[in-house]
Amino acid sequence: MSEVKGILSFVDGMSAEELRDYARRVEALGYGNIWIPDLFGRDIFLTAAYVLENTSSLGVATGIAHVYTRDAIATAQAARTLAEFYPGRFVLGLGVSHPQAAEARGHAWVPPLRKLRGYLAGIAAAKIRSPAPAQAPPVFIAAHGPKLLALAAESADGANTYLMPPEHTRRAREILGPEKSLNVVLPCCLCDDPERARRTARRGLAIYLGLPAYHRQWVRWGFDEGDFAAGASDRLVDRLVAWGDAAAVRRTIAAHIEAGASAVEVVPYNPHPGSGIDWALLEALAA
Repeated sequence: MSEVKGILSFVDGMSAEELRDYARRVEALGYGNIWIPDLFGRDIFLTAAYVLENTSSLGVATGIAHVYTRDAIATAQAARTLAEFYPGRFVLGLGVSHPQAAEARGHAWVPPLRKLRGYLAGIAAAKIRSPAPAQAPPVFIAAHGPKLLALAAESADGANTYLMPPEHTRRAREILGPEKSLNVVLPCCLCDDPERARRTARRGLAIYLGLPAYHRQWVRWGFDEGDFAAGASDRLVDRLVAWGDAAAVRRTIAAHIEAGASAVEVVPYNPHPGSGIDWALLEALAA
């Protein structure tokens, strides 16, 4: 399982007990970490602390902590505290998300490069009056375009990408250089029925099809408005989502690793609606 390091988990809908049991089961399977997104549910750093406290070795990453939700000093305090209390187990992932999310929080949208550059500088300059952790938490930024990838190479430990084809991974590695980490977040669906697999993928992709930032990226890699204007086309689904039997899913994961990914973080798409986490997928990839 060396190429699959962790799982991106939408955990706000789980009860506390369900989240604890989920994290422990992921840990028992041998995954290194879970990534949790910053949405409109629980506080992301408190959730990370809860998972860390209820596991013994599992790492937790914010995937991503929204930079419009809290200022840079508050984020630096939270990340440093978690790194101190749980040495080597916390990763700080940051991102701007999309204008709609910033506006929902009452903030004016700032160009992403300027926003993230200033935010990273604010974290670096923060004067925190508490014991320093033995190891500073790694910092990654969500980056797809060349300018943000260059910022990751310059001012962070690496970058996270999401919903991108392997060709993008190759270009991202070229921009980051050989020393920085590149985490590819990849939706995966363990289903060898093409109709069901693509239907499942379209449900997972639906929220992203209306976001112009993704459109701009996909067009760069050979897609056009016809691929996402009226729902995801087959060719878009097939390039963004790893689906099929376990061997087919692993081949897509391997394509990203060969293109330069340091690790792949899996987003499980369950072909059986209403069934929760697809443990069959996670067990297959852990084998």
